[in-house]
Amino acid sequence: MKRLTRILAIAPLVSLPAMLSVPAATAADAPDQTVRQLPEYTADGDLMLPKNFERWIFVGSPLTPNALNGGKANFPEFHNVYIEPGSYDIYQKTGKFPEGTMFLKELQLTLPAQNPDGSRTEPSGRGYFPGKFNGADVTVKDSKRYAATDGWGYYNFNHFEPKAKTAKVRPKDECAYCHMASAKKDDVWTQFYPRLDK
Repeated sequence: MKRLTRILAIAPLVSLPAMLSVPAATAADAPDQTVRQLPEYTADGDLMLPKNFERWIFVGSPLTPNALNGGKANFPEFHNVYIEPGSYDIYQKTGKFPEGTMFLKELQLTLPAQNPDGSRTEPSGRGYFPGKFNGADVTVKDSKRYAATDGWGYYNFNHFEPKAKTAKVRPKDECAYCHMASAKKDDVWTQFYPRLDK
């Protein structure tokens, strides 16, 4: 017990000069601390629905309602699009989406129409207003795994609720071809997302 007391009594004297002699680290000295949430797959290769995606970086919410698309829009919802934060940080620094980038598009129906054009009137005015969630889609960048679809894999976690826990990659003619043909940058619709449109 006496020896332990002596060690504890000496310890502050030893550590205090050491602490005083170490210069404070600056932001420039610190290594890149970007923490990323990377895609997770099942043993069969299915993608798992990313956890806590609602905490990711929100980049935009395009809307293609049925009422403006002949009653049959391909995606008659708000497309609430999020990017994984670590990938977003890297993109902001480099202007390129790194391998492992994930986008999640949470689909959200509009509230029921009150007017012929599908809009409704609320206290803020006439327009389209978000209603119930309606499934999700996820896009993953992996140049090797998705070489056949220009380096991106596309997954659907239901177009209804609840969202599926896992999903299989979609064929090229379902999603990839449209991104490859019309998306502005690296098969991503950056033209709709001002935070990404560099």
